[in-house]
Amino acid sequence: MGKSKSQITVRRWRAEDIPGIIECSRRAYADYPPEYIFTPRHYEMQFAAFPHGQFVAVAGNRIVGYATCLIVNIDDAFWYTVDEMTGAGTFSTHTPDGDTLYGADIAVDPEFRRRGVSGLLYRRRKALLHRYNLKRMIAYGRIPGYRDHAGKMSAEQYVQKVIRGELTDPALNAHLKAGYRVKKVQLDITEDLSSLNYSTFLEMPNPDFDIAKKRITSAVLRRHPARRIRMCAAQYAMRPIRSWEEMEESVEFFVSFADSYHCHFLVLPEYMTYQMFSCMQGAEMKQLVADLADMTDRYVEMFKQFAKRYRIYIIGGSTPVRRDGRLYNTAHLFTPGGQVHTQDKLHITPAERAESEIEPGSHIRLFQTPLARIGIQICYDIEFPEVSRLLTLAGAEVIVVPFYTEEKKAYYRVRHCAQARAVENFIYVVMAGSVGNMRTPIGSFMHYSQSAILSPSDFSFPEKGIEGEADPNAEAAVVSELTLSALAEQRHVATVRPLHDRRADLYDLQLKYPIEIIRTD
Repeated sequence: MGKSKSQITVRRWRAEDIPGIIECSRRAYADYPPEYIFTPRHYEMQFAAFPHGQFVAVAGNRIVGYATCLIVNIDDAFWYTVDEMTGAGTFSTHTPDGDTLYGADIAVDPEFRRRGVSGLLYRRRKALLHRYNLKRMIAYGRIPGYRDHAGKMSAEQYVQKVIRGELTDPALNAHLKAGYRVKKVQLDITEDLSSLNYSTFLEMPNPDFDIAKKRITSAVLRRHPARRIRMCAAQYAMRPIRSWEEMEESVEFFVSFADSYHCHFLVLPEYMTYQMFSCMQGAEMKQLVADLADMTDRYVEMFKQFAKRYRIYIIGGSTPVRRDGRLYNTAHLFTPGGQVHTQDKLHITPAERAESEIEPGSHIRLFQTPLARIGIQICYDIEFPEVSRLLTLAGAEVIVVPFYTEEKKAYYRVRHCAQARAVENFIYVVMAGSVGNMRTPIGSFMHYSQSAILSPSDFSFPEKGIEGEADPNAEAAVVSELTLSALAEQRHVATVRPLHDRRADLYDLQLKYPIEIIRTD
């Protein structure tokens, strides 16, 4: 190396620095999956939002460190995820009249650590506190050393031991040295497998903050509101019909209903397109399912138009889909902007295999909409707790469960498992099923369901963990308003904390393939 510290300089970004920043980020966060590294477009938007707040450390022509930040105005009574704080990495939340500098990211190339690079970057950040007369600087800090102690002590105990000097943590010790103090320890604010998704909420007060001057320059301080969504779960009647158009009328009834109650999301049941069997010709189930798969394009077009017309996110139940000559039971997410995303059923029941030759999917997807992070588990899938836990650890706040059950025992298998997933993961679970009786060319179809919106079970949630439920076995819909910003906080302060108290020293949950994070419009 042989380079002195004086050869490292810090300056504001330039547009041509972005490729070097990305390469530095990859080296600094080598333990992160590649898809977690920001794209050039993210950095372009960050720079455009607040060019005075983005810095790089340069040694010769090489970028060896960088720091990003923005100004926000938050309410400390709420917990905000990194995406909420940063506008999903775009810095669209930058508020020039805010009172807080949020240190979004700071990284140093491993080859240049312990050479004062982070200190130089922090010096520029602290200068912003004075320049803009900001009350404080905050950040979410990693605690990657906690993985070796999880199960033997809580994350809070670990952090206190690091603060007292009894343990060392590469990230927390650096933050303490920079002048931060730890206000609290939080879970699921950010996705960081090396830290088991824990983070410290760090604060560095500005001793020269002048509140009187700030009130003059910022007469109206905008605060980030609590995040809420309104969810509608349909309890869809599978009555006999004579044409596709009749099914469209039934579907639009629920879309219109959800829109009239100002819902953001509508969930329909598994295999809702089986209603078409009543007007199709076929001698056996296998043939009807194959013919129904040929109608996939029509199904997609119908829901795309409804989602765009009513400006609502629709989980259009599920329908048989053919790909490469194979049949899958596939749920679709339709966005108001016209996007279509899919999630195959992962666990196939014996009846689906034998009667319809349905095959299991192989990808777990998390849909990051602007309003909520959604996972989809189709009926039988919710009976496998591993997938729900993996989705939760990837950031899911709501899991929707389109289901199809013909009698009570089958229904209660799905219902009890859905409630368990809500309790053990501190998430909302939305169930949508079908009701009614229907004659078809291959026999009669009966249905039993009770659509419901389920919550964790603790003092901040309904007593029975039920946000809302329909009367059983009657055409209906359930509408509930879900406070998403409360989930992260309650995972930390509730009476029991299943996500905190996992025994990582005794067992682990490993993915064979990474969860696909799908960002939607």
